[in-house]
Amino acid sequence: MLRFSLSRLSPPSSLLRPFSSSSTRLTSGKCFPIPSKTQSWIDGKYHGQSGEEMSNFSPGTGALISTVEVATQGTIDAAVASAQAAFPAWSALSGAERGRILTRAAVLIREYNSEMSLLESVDAGIPVSETEFVQVLGGADCFEYYGGLASNACVTGQMMDTPHAGGHKDSFCYTRREPLGVCAGIGAWNYPVLVMSWKVAPALACGNTFVYKPSECTPLTALKIAEILKEAGLPDGVFNVVVGDRTTGPMLTRHSDVKKLSFTGSTETGIRIVKEAAETLKKVTMELGGKSPLLVFEDADVDNAVGAAMMSNWYTQGEICSNATRVFVHKSVKEEFVRKLVERTKQLKVGDPLDPSTHVGAMIMPPDNKTGHMDRVVGYIERAKADPRNKLILGGNTHTIEVAGGKGGSGNEGCYVEPTIFECSDDNSELVKEEVFGPVMSILEFEDEADAVERANDTVYGLGAGIMTNNLARAHRVAKQFQSGNVWINNYNLTPSEMPFGGYGMSGYGRECGTYAIDNYTQIKNVYVEMGDVDSSCYP
Repeated sequence: MLRFSLSRLSPPSSLLRPFSSSSTRLTSGKCFPIPSKTQSWIDGKYHGQSGEEMSNFSPGTGALISTVEVATQGTIDAAVASAQAAFPAWSALSGAERGRILTRAAVLIREYNSEMSLLESVDAGIPVSETEFVQVLGGADCFEYYGGLASNACVTGQMMDTPHAGGHKDSFCYTRREPLGVCAGIGAWNYPVLVMSWKVAPALACGNTFVYKPSECTPLTALKIAEILKEAGLPDGVFNVVVGDRTTGPMLTRHSDVKKLSFTGSTETGIRIVKEAAETLKKVTMELGGKSPLLVFEDADVDNAVGAAMMSNWYTQGEICSNATRVFVHKSVKEEFVRKLVERTKQLKVGDPLDPSTHVGAMIMPPDNKTGHMDRVVGYIERAKADPRNKLILGGNTHTIEVAGGKGGSGNEGCYVEPTIFECSDDNSELVKEEVFGPVMSILEFEDEADAVERANDTVYGLGAGIMTNNLARAHRVAKQFQSGNVWINNYNLTPSEMPFGGYGMSGYGRECGTYAIDNYTQIKNVYVEMGDVDSSCYP
C-alpha cells in the first residue's frame, strides 16, 4: 500500500513505478492510501470479493497502479440493496439537513485538493496544473452548489387554483417534487471527479441514493470521494461505488431496482444503454459525443480567438466531448489566426502529467489495450495526412517523454500525442466529420455568415458551439441558429455548476448541472384538494 505526499507537485519517482509499501505524509497532514487491490465501496466500506480482476495503468508511464476487482452481479445487487435500505431515512431528512452534508463534503474536497489532484493525474494522465485548479475544485463547487439548493428549499413544487375543474371555486391543487429512489451513474475517464459530481450531487440533494460506476480506466478518485462523503457525515449506503470493466455497467442499466441512470461516454455506448434501460422504463440522461464548431469572424479579437481555439482543442490533451475541433475562420483573418495559433502551440510542453509545467498530458490507457486510444487518435492523424483534402500545419507525431519510473527507470511506456493542426478544404472528410477525441484541430475557411452557420450545423452531433466576434447582435443571432445544447460567445468550454450542460441530436438528451438537473432526479406528484362537496348530481 502506497501513501504519497504532495509537498511538491512532481512526486518521488516511486509514484510512477508499480506501487510499493512506502509511505510519506500528505500536505493536509492526512494520508490517502492506494491499496494494491482496488475494491468496490458498498454500505460505507470497501467490499472485497474473489473472482475476475483487471489492471489499472497510469497513462503517463504505463506503470501498474493497482489491480481492480471486477464487480460481479452479486456486487451490483449488494450495492443496490444497500442504496435501497438507506433511501427511506435519507429521503426523509429535510433539504437543509442533506444540504449541510453536501456542503461539508465540498469543504473536505477542497482540503484534499492537492492529494486528489495528484491521484487524478496519476490515474487519468491529465496535467496536474489542470486537475489541481479545475477538475477537483470544480467537483467541490458542484457539491457546494447543490448543498445550497437543498438547504434553501429549492427542490419545490407549485400551487395552482382550479376554479374550472368542476369542484368548489376555492379548490386547488399542488405538486410535490419527490425523489426517485436508487439512481445510478456511469462515468467517463476524461473528467473523473467532475463528471461524477455532476451526477451524484444533484441526486443526493433531491433525496435519492446512488450507485456509481466509474470508468474502468479511472476508478480511483470516485472511491476517494466516497471516503470523503462518509467523513462529511453521509449515512452508509447512500452512496456506493462499483468498480469493474465494460461488463459492469450493463448490470446497473438492467437492474430493475435502479430508477434512473445518467451516462457520460460515447454515442455508441449511449445508444446501447438507452435500449437496455427501456426494458425497465428507467429515466435516463445521456451526455455523449460531439464534433463542435468554433466560428471566428472577421471582427473578432484574433488573440482571444486563438486562445479559445487552444482551450477547446489542447486542454486535457483534447479528450473533451464538447471540444471545438472544427474551427471555421473568416478568410480575411485566417492567415493571422493560423500564424499566431502555430506560434503559441509550439510553446506548449507535452509531457509528464505530474510536472506542473506540463501543458499537454498523456492519452488515456485502457486496461485491456494500453495503447488502444492513442492508436485510434494516431490512426485518424495518419489517414488525414494521406488525404489530399487536408494539409498538415503542425504536429502529427507521438512522443517519448523522459519520465522517472518508466521502463528500466528512464524513458517511459506512456501514451503521448503532440497537438496537431490541419487545414481542411472539405467539410466531408473523415477528420472533419468524426470525433477523434485527441489533440487534433481542423481549420476551415469561410466568407459568409449564413454559409458558416449552415456548415457548422452539418453534423449529427450537437453538444457545443462557439462564436468569436465583437458584434453582439451577430453573436446572439448566430447563437440562436446553432443546433447545439451549449453555446459560448467569446470564450469556450467554461462549465460552471450553475450552467445546464447537455446536447442535441446524437450528443444525447437531458441536462446536468444548474437547476435543470433537479428534473432528472425527481418525479412530480399532483395533489388535488377539494374545498367543497363532491358534485355527484349526475348519478341518482
